[in-house]
Amino acid sequence: MIPYIRRAAALCLLLLVALLVNAARVMVLQADELDENPANRRPAIARWGQARGAIVVDGRPVTGSRDSGQQLRYERTYKQGPLYAPVTGYASQTYGTAFVESAEDDILAGTSALLAPLPFWNDVTRGRQPGGKAVTTVRASMQEAAYRGLGGKRGAVAAIEPSSGRILALVSSPSYDPGLLSGTGPKVEEAWARLNSSPNQPMLNRAIRQTYPPGSTFKIVTAAAALDADVVTDVDAPTDTPDPFVLPGTRQVLPNAAKGCGNASLAYAIQWSCNTVMAGLGVEVGLTGMVDAAERFGFGDTRLKVPAWVARSNFDTDMSPDQLALSSIGQFNTTATPLQMALVAAAVANNGEIAYPYLVERTTTSGGTTVDTTGRRSFRQAMRPSTAAQLQRLMVKAVEEGTGTNAAIPGARVGGKTGTAQHGLGNTGTPYAWFIAWAQAADAAQPAVAVAVVIEDAEASRTDISGGGSAAPIARAVMEEALRPAPTEGVS
Repeated sequence: MIPYIRRAAALCLLLLVALLVNAARVMVLQADELDENPANRRPAIARWGQARGAIVVDGRPVTGSRDSGQQLRYERTYKQGPLYAPVTGYASQTYGTAFVESAEDDILAGTSALLAPLPFWNDVTRGRQPGGKAVTTVRASMQEAAYRGLGGKRGAVAAIEPSSGRILALVSSPSYDPGLLSGTGPKVEEAWARLNSSPNQPMLNRAIRQTYPPGSTFKIVTAAAALDADVVTDVDAPTDTPDPFVLPGTRQVLPNAAKGCGNASLAYAIQWSCNTVMAGLGVEVGLTGMVDAAERFGFGDTRLKVPAWVARSNFDTDMSPDQLALSSIGQFNTTATPLQMALVAAAVANNGEIAYPYLVERTTTSGGTTVDTTGRRSFRQAMRPSTAAQLQRLMVKAVEEGTGTNAAIPGARVGGKTGTAQHGLGNTGTPYAWFIAWAQAADAAQPAVAVAVVIEDAEASRTDISGGGSAAPIARAVMEEALRPAPTEGVS
């Protein structure tokens, strides 16, 4: 009898070992595969089984969570959703995440190891902590001023702090309510289809994902290239540029909207936006010099993230002289995001250096304890400090007595550059109104903000839309808010 008991015990032990080995195989070796299986709803149930952490602006959450009572329990909610959509993005139970919701997903969802009380805690317990918070660099008053200024027209605004790279406003118009995409079911699917098929493209983040011909705002890059290459050594001296100016190797005459551009100085060309002078300087700098200068400002960079990726701004590297002339005034194939042109203004304001732009100041636990911060780092040295100092003076003159007077702020030092970018066959396409600028309070040691505004208005005639008339007042409103004392961050 005893031998039979021993054999039965041995068999039971063998079966137990096999069971443990199989359980270990499933839990360790196949865990990721099972988690990623579309038929497995447990990860989604766990993911949406607790409230998501908040995205914070000026100490106040602009996101929340709603208990839906469904299997995927908590749905994302948004305060002033269209206003902050270019910052937050969406967190959808059906379509995933975008922008800060995506970049900081592990913090907001509570799965980040930074939130765990001990190292490897989440790996061992396969659990999650309460969702943490993403504290942004955005100033609410500046975001609101930009959104209000665009007034639903297609366009974008990007504003940054030149010395640090902190993004103070990021607006795209027309916008959408991310809350429409939060849950599941036919209404969410209908909203997704409607938003993606709209000709106004409300889900396109024009501030960082859309590139436009920058027009005359690009003349700041060309001016920097000419000064750094010593093609211009005296900004007030005549440039020996004829008007009319015939594009090299062609019979095409380049027109000027301004008067007095013949043989004008660089200072006059920036003040009144002379096409002929800036095109001539671009040709004189040469293709290699212009490409190098554009790249120093960030054109051609495909790695920029803020933390969402930023579309590549373009300056062609292989052009004929006539194409180079047009590119040097922001036409031909030259394109830029609004954020890129804000960086151009910031380089002038910050003595030639561009600080790496960023949107998330820090991340915290649900209780507010900081777990990670974004430190300042340098992105580019776009020009010599002496060049930046000269361009500051020229941009201030453009606001005080030139094309940018609509951006002037009493008691502040403001530098700006207008741009009306023509495009399409024969320049018959809807023009884009641009304005880039920076502002410094009278008692401040350095500029507080650099801003870029672009407007595309399909209903406007060519004579009704311009950088100085349409975009400069929006830039002024944003800069006025930047010059006010920053609010004290409250409990987040």
